[in-house]
Formats: sequence, C-alpha cells, structure tokens
Amino acid sequence: MSSKAKQSQKLLLFRLFGSRLFGIGTLKIREILPFQRLTKLPPHSHHAVIGTATFRGSAVPVIDMSAAVGYPALTREEQAKASIIVTDIQRQEIGFLVRSVQQIIETDWKSVMPPPKALGANAFITGLLDVDGDIIQLLDVELLLAKVYPESLDAQTVALTDVQSETLKSLNILLVDDSQVARKQLSDVLDSKDISYHVTANGDEALQVLLREHELGHPIDILVSDIEMPGLDGYELTFDIRDNASLQQPYIILHTSLNSEMSLSYANQVGGANEALTKFDAEELLQAMLRGAAQAG
Repeated sequence: MSSKAKQSQKLLLFRLFGSRLFGIGTLKIREILPFQRLTKLPPHSHHAVIGTATFRGSAVPVIDMSAAVGYPALTREEQAKASIIVTDIQRQEIGFLVRSVQQIIETDWKSVMPPPKALGANAFITGLLDVDGDIIQLLDVELLLAKVYPESLDAQTVALTDVQSETLKSLNILLVDDSQVARKQLSDVLDSKDISYHVTANGDEALQVLLREHELGHPIDILVSDIEMPGLDGYELTFDIRDNASLQQPYIILHTSLNSEMSLSYANQVGGANEALTKFDAEELLQAMLRGAAQAG
C-alpha cells in the first residue's frame, strides 16, 4: 500500500455545565434539533431519560446528557434554550439534550490524548483534545448508554457448532477498542465460548501486540478494531499493518458504533479492511470471524 491513511475527523463541540467543552464525532450525528415538547415516559425509566422526541416520524428517546454523566439536570428554563443532538449509535437512534451547541471542528485522531488513568473506570471520557488552549473532553457515548440502559450489556447467546468453536479456538485473535463497554462486550462473547484472545485499549498498543506476536512465531490471525480511537485510529492501524510487507497479514474487521450505510461503506473502502460491522451483534461478529478463519485456512 503506497499511501498513509490520513483520516481527519469532525467533532461537534457542546457544553453541558459551566464553561467546559465536550465533543462527539459528527459521523454519529443525524441532526441537531432545537428543544421541543417531549412525550413523557413511564416513571420507572432512568432519571436521565426525560422523554421522547419526534424525529422524521419516529419516537426517539431523549437523554439529558448532563444528568447522565453526573452534572445537575437542566431546568425547564434551561431546556427551552437547549438543543437535542440526534445520534445513530449501535443500531439505534438516541437524542442527547445538551445545554448549548458551539461549533464543528476538524481534527486528526493522532492529536487526541487518552484520558488519564486516574479518572477511573467510570469516567465518561475516551480522549482529550487541546484546541487553542481549551481542553475538549470526548465523551464515551457507549459507556453513557450502558449506564442508562444496563440491559444493553446483557451477554448475547450465540449457537456455534463444535467445529466452529474449535476453529475459532485455534486462532490468534486481537481485539482493540478505546471504550471499556465495547471491550467488555467483545470479551464476553469470546469468553462464553472459551475462546482466547488479546485485548488492548488503543491502536498503538494493538500494533505492538501484532509485531510481538509475529516475532514470537504465532502471528495474529484476526484483528477486530474500533475506528474512532485516540492516537492510532482504526483506519491508520489498518494502513500500518497493510504497509508492513514482512508482517503476516491478519483478517481485519473494523467494528464501529457508526450505524449509517455511508459510514460502513466508507470503512469497507478505506485502508484495506476485510469487513466493517456495526456494533453490537454477537452473531454477526462470530460469523465474520469464521469468514476470517476460512480465509486464513
């Protein structure tokens, strides 16, 4: 492969509480709406889910993002001035109520820094970005949704034949995702089938594992990688692997929360990946791995 992947990403910046800026990738966004009257939900709903909005003829749940991440919920007066960011994530449309939308910026994932480990496992942040002296916090939307809808983390049961199970057990598999929720979902699927694997939180670590395993004589057969990650993103990781002629080439599955057909088509075309899947369907993932096993065999 002759050229290096240079995938600039656009981020929507917004405020939740005070002057702090947060960001989310625009590929996840369907539309930005002014606040509208919401249909109330049953009282047993999560406190951050404040109702449903009508979006293109469909009812979309709306989450007060401030309340979901631990800030004070917006008051009725504040809601009237707020915006609803309608997103398309993990096969579902979700609206996020934010205090104010600021601007869209273009950046490179290499400029995004991983969050400090001191923040702990419950921080809703996947990365930090310095923009003209302002620190932008990139929200871990998957973790936020898992807190609001904990049932979404329930392990999915997938039936495999003995031959299929043994086939996957014979492979050297590497998983990489900056979201702890996504890593847990991936790990749970393989753990349930007693399939061993390596797992990392970013593309730089994944590349080191790939090189190490190659040098040890048992190269990675299948790589399942997120796309949007701080540092080396999924596109650039794929390019680096495909550019390394001495490396035994793995079957690469790009695994993304982006849900639009355009995003998946783009992921399939860029960087030499074998497949692109929308999170999270355990059956689809294991079937993709089996296709990779057939190619490796």
